[in-house]
Amino acid sequence: MIFTTRFAPSPTGPLHLGHAYSACLADDMAQAARGRFLLRIEDIDQSRSRPEWEAQIFDDLSWLGLSWPEPVLRQSDQMATYDAALRQLHTLGLIYPCHCNRKDILAALNAPQEGAALPTGPDGILYPGTCRISPADARNLPFVEGVWRLNMRAALEYVKTPSLTYMETGEGDGVTPGSIQLVPAHFLEHIGDIVLARRDIGTSYHLSVVLDDAAQDITHVIRGADLSEATAIHVLLQRLLGLPTPIYHHHRLIRDDAGKRLAKRDDARAIAKYRAEGASPADIRAMIGL
Repeated sequence: MIFTTRFAPSPTGPLHLGHAYSACLADDMAQAARGRFLLRIEDIDQSRSRPEWEAQIFDDLSWLGLSWPEPVLRQSDQMATYDAALRQLHTLGLIYPCHCNRKDILAALNAPQEGAALPTGPDGILYPGTCRISPADARNLPFVEGVWRLNMRAALEYVKTPSLTYMETGEGDGVTPGSIQLVPAHFLEHIGDIVLARRDIGTSYHLSVVLDDAAQDITHVIRGADLSEATAIHVLLQRLLGLPTPIYHHHRLIRDDAGKRLAKRDDARAIAKYRAEGASPADIRAMIGL
């Protein structure tokens, strides 16, 4: 097995120091293992993706000294693969169409006591199951474009296992390395019926990322600790779709002076800005602690 990892940015804004850390760490780990470092462009959100940001990604990463094999996988070229996976889950009756908007969900989740916190998971507020139907009824519905949710209870019954496990090697921002065991109660109480397809993009991050990792033979997923809670979803989808489960490494996050993790809107921390001010790749690595 060849150690294979990837860096998968979205072309929706400038790469910042947090991106630099994740990309350089992944490349460092691949080189140490004499493995492969791949680049993926996660551009399923075509309404926000821009060619100029994609060009900037290539330019910034090359300037940092990173290289990768061509061709680069673009999610916008993989829509048929995502559609096929959704249809597979539909045939099993594990997904159902949802017509709720955020206002509907909040209304259905009215807290029993004023000020009580609403249940949340990796994708925000947990869905109350308003549109959920039985697998038998779901199978009989036509598969059409729209919002489709995973019937979490039915999915867990389908995998027929008391728990799901994966290996975690990272230890950033509270992540504990070791063999992680996920029991059904975790999925039901902390994740719920997640969205696997959206009306505007035809898929979701969760579905596309597991299919892309399988397509690229990824053995090690190296990404920020902010995505560690989503890993349970990905491990479950891998089991449902018969895909291999990589080893996960969730690293520490690069934060600003106030302790807040960096986001695309943090242009002040953009790699391009540091470059324009005369910083070198070595300066960037020093800033991010590599």
